[in-house]
Amino acid sequence: MTPAIPRQPEPELMDLDEEAAAYAVADFAEVNDRFVRRLLELVGPVESARAVDLGTGPGDIPIRMVRARPSWHVTAVDGSPAMLDLARRAVEGAGLSASIELVLGDAKALSLPPGGFDVVFSNSILHHINDVDPLWAGVRRLAKPGALVLLRDLARPSSREIAREIVERNSGDESDLLKEEFYRSLLAAYTPDEVREQLDRAGLSALDVEMVSDRHLDVFGRLP
Repeated sequence: MTPAIPRQPEPELMDLDEEAAAYAVADFAEVNDRFVRRLLELVGPVESARAVDLGTGPGDIPIRMVRARPSWHVTAVDGSPAMLDLARRAVEGAGLSASIELVLGDAKALSLPPGGFDVVFSNSILHHINDVDPLWAGVRRLAKPGALVLLRDLARPSSREIAREIVERNSGDESDLLKEEFYRSLLAAYTPDEVREQLDRAGLSALDVEMVSDRHLDVFGRLP
């Protein structure tokens, strides 16, 4: 396998209003729908569950989850006030405030109850995190025994040229700002091997790591 280029870290929070707004109006419907279908496939016919979404962004995925499973309760966490404000508007607009609790907090240091969740999920938080060990420790702390975990994120490509190709192939008519964010996120992402090393350190080696597209990897499985 061709070695990936060195990782280029980016800021952990997308907390500028213009960045949050650009992300919120982007068309992630297909990507988010695929994530929700994957999560439902993994969790099976569970009609009632408490779930936590780490790095919820504008809140689209929890909304989709609760519409698919109306008896679920989702705690949606984000460290960016700008993003959480957008999520609050979306949740209220969908009439789902009773089912989706929005929490401002750092996913690496949450005060949520330990062992409080049947499902721990996240879409695109990992590449934002530079000190990943506290994040994985948090996943382990929040999950009940037997909880289902699904984290999907970008995977770092082997060259900047390939990163640009991925951006052009997948970002369509999105804004230049969003395309540049996408490119920087690819450079900040981790490779599957790096993620496996992270899981081993965290005592989460029961989880699998799998490439699921030209740019995404999944971390998934049930905890012992």
